[in-house]
Amino acid sequence: MHGSQTDLGTLLHAWRDRLSPVDVGFPLDPSRRTSGLRREELASLAGLSVDYVVRLEQGRATRPSSQVAAALARALQLTDAERDHLFVVAGLLPPSPREVPAHIPPGVQRLIARLGEVPLAVFTASWDLVTWSPLWAALQGEPGPKGRGRNLIRALFSGDTLDEGEQPIVVRSGSRTGFEASLVADLRRVHGRYPADDRVRALVTDLLESSERFRELWESGVVGEHQSERKVVRTDLAGDIELDCDVLSVAGSDLRIVVYTAATGSEAAEKLDFLRVAAGAAVGAS
Repeated sequence: MHGSQTDLGTLLHAWRDRLSPVDVGFPLDPSRRTSGLRREELASLAGLSVDYVVRLEQGRATRPSSQVAAALARALQLTDAERDHLFVVAGLLPPSPREVPAHIPPGVQRLIARLGEVPLAVFTASWDLVTWSPLWAALQGEPGPKGRGRNLIRALFSGDTLDEGEQPIVVRSGSRTGFEASLVADLRRVHGRYPADDRVRALVTDLLESSERFRELWESGVVGEHQSERKVVRTDLAGDIELDCDVLSVAGSDLRIVVYTAATGSEAAEKLDFLRVAAGAAVGAS
């Protein structure tokens, strides 16, 4: 498939111009002259260099990867149809409906931007981390590089040797064993729903080879859906914080929004406020 790089640059510029900075979580600035996103803001949201965004818009970058196209589509809050058109114009095959969706719809993106004051993250159906709020990173630690470190199930079972007391997250309403079993049963459901997804097959294959505990749970054949539950998150700055952890499903996209909350005025809420201030100070210092 071949697209026009000039068309790609024109589209990116037009989509950037129409997007309100407030809708992506940037503070309202009355003195701002630009109505849409600046190139450096788009680059930051998509995890790209400003120079590369400039080259894309000017038609000097000839072949963005599917990962870059997907990142741009999320950052620009494109609809599914616009995302597919971006792929076509960039000379790429659009994502198949037989694969686990990773695109976040515009309405969900706006919701996430407005809920940025709580620890929140968005995962695909197979528990790949897609995006997260600053307070999520302050609570759980900044997610690692793209790839292996950003799948919840892979991270959970790569820590097979950790004792219960060493785990960064403790499930309050049940044991770690129950938490593991719930996620594996959920993954089996997703594996059956998206049999053509290479990443899901690779994840299952790798864990069957590397984790005896995962293999035991997988071979049990249990199928289910992971549910919300209360958790204790262990942090270096604020100590243990007991929080409600809710998993919200996005209809039509199979995305999971995971949100941690605490009752107003509680000790947990005070600790979250402390982490929020500490995270803001760290960003200001950097």
